[in-house]
Amino acid sequence: MTSKNTTPAAKNWTFKHMSKSAKTNLIFCVVLVLLVVITGLTSDVFLTERNMVNVSRQMVTTGFLSIGMYVVIRSGGIDLSVGPTLAFAGLLVSGLQGQVHISVAILVALSVGVIIGLINGILVAYMRLQPFIVTLAMMGVVRGALFIYSESPTYASDKFFLKTLGSGKVFDILPVPFVIFLVCIPIVWVFMNHTRAGRSIMAIGISPETVRLAGVNVKAKTTLAYVICGFFASLAGVLLAARLGISQPSVGTGYELDAIAAVVIGGGVLGGGGGSVGGMFGGVIALAVIDNILNLFNVQSYYQQIVKGLIILVAVLVRRKPS
Repeated sequence: MTSKNTTPAAKNWTFKHMSKSAKTNLIFCVVLVLLVVITGLTSDVFLTERNMVNVSRQMVTTGFLSIGMYVVIRSGGIDLSVGPTLAFAGLLVSGLQGQVHISVAILVALSVGVIIGLINGILVAYMRLQPFIVTLAMMGVVRGALFIYSESPTYASDKFFLKTLGSGKVFDILPVPFVIFLVCIPIVWVFMNHTRAGRSIMAIGISPETVRLAGVNVKAKTTLAYVICGFFASLAGVLLAARLGISQPSVGTGYELDAIAAVVIGGGVLGGGGGSVGGMFGGVIALAVIDNILNLFNVQSYYQQIVKGLIILVAVLVRRKPS
């Protein structure tokens, strides 16, 4: 005889008893799967190995930017300067290759991102300025500095840089930059969830005063979040320069929109208090698939920006905090 009683554990698995966040994540996943299935049936190219490799290669830039943006958003802030930071790192790593060893060029490029993040963090945490205003101003400052440094594109020449970091593959299928991205995901997850600094950053996004009363240096941890964001933005710039073999001052425009979109799609809440590394990773994949589908169907770039803007708007609406 089958019992009609349903255990509490079983009830929790029904859609009705799921949390709002879990329902939203499930709906996003279902929509994405349907989109993939429909596109796979209507396009002969979408599900090919070559296209999937291209998707994995192209998603790396947004992926690294999204990692840094996720950390900053969890702290309750935002960083609009990631695009110019990416471009500056790319220009430096390409332009310095003829003057110094490639390792030094990469180190200098990554250091610039860290410095930009440090300045942002100090202005936000210690000077108590609004993150939106600070990073918007920094976006203009860095973008101007790009053209002062080089008004023309710079070209990468180091063979290791181009062949290994740019076009190299692991197991003859996975692009090296994508593998680096995959390695970074669990590292960031461990940092955010299993270290004092990472847990403090997440708690700051919920209640900075409570964190301060618990004895945590809120200013230092907030600054650390922006430093991490700057580092990953510059890493994205280095790997993008390796993939393209060329860097120019105009690159990176609008990239902050992609990073914010990926974090929000993955459950991030602007202002702090929501999101996970796994969700952010899923958001990056979703955005990469959407971009690829739009490109396969030859949707013009400005229509793509409209789509991304609408995606952010919808994601923010469904994940907004209750008043």
